Amino acid sequence: MRIDILTLFPEMFAPLRESIIGRATKQGKVEIVVTDIRDYTENKHRKCDDYPFGGGAGMVMTPQPVWSAVQAVDPNREARRIFMSPKGRRFHQKMVKELLSYDRLLFLCGHYEGVDQRALDLCIDEEISLGDFVLTGGEIPAMAITDCLCRYVDGVIAGESLSEESFTGNLLEYPQYTRPQEFMGLTVPDVLVSGNHKEVDKWRLAQARKLTAEKRPDLLREEE
Repeated sequence: MRIDILTLFPEMFAPLRESIIGRATKQGKVEIVVTDIRDYTENKHRKCDDYPFGGGAGMVMTPQPVWSAVQAVDPNREARRIFMSPKGRRFHQKMVKELLSYDRLLFLCGHYEGVDQRALDLCIDEEISLGDFVLTGGEIPAMAITDCLCRYVDGVIAGESLSEESFTGNLLEYPQYTRPQEFMGLTVPDVLVSGNHKEVDKWRLAQARKLTAEKRPDLLREEE
């Protein structure tokens, strides 16, 4: 899978070169290409924003650099083009499989007060939001969704780990423990050190259901 990210601030995506996602890219399991929109502006000062028509606070990203960057990166319209926007449909775990069905994705990161609508009309297939809140730009949402998707690319993370994590089967993940067996007066539940794998599985499922009922009962309602 290839993921293109178009942004005014490419340095913000350095974390994707680290840890699990960094290893996945080095091993060729996924390709992440970050493009600086400023490289495509026709303004000699590399300016990519201007005041909004009709007045108002802040600046708006101009259409030409965005359009030119998208055309340069995806000239044959091979990618599913997504604009990170609080006006888009809210991202959730069930969208992962949908987005992974595309061989290539392109994320456009807005900044300031947004992007000229004409660039979106010309270039973008859909808008996606990370949640009902506003950030300074689309970089963090694009990074979060990229991280989420890459985890499900074949070979990046063991299938067993993915099958037992939060939101799988509409349940939150059960509590995890490791060494030492006692810490600050708190001990690991006896069942986890019993060696009885059937009882361990039963305990984990019960804990997952309990946590989900307490913290996210809406997930259980969806299951019904």
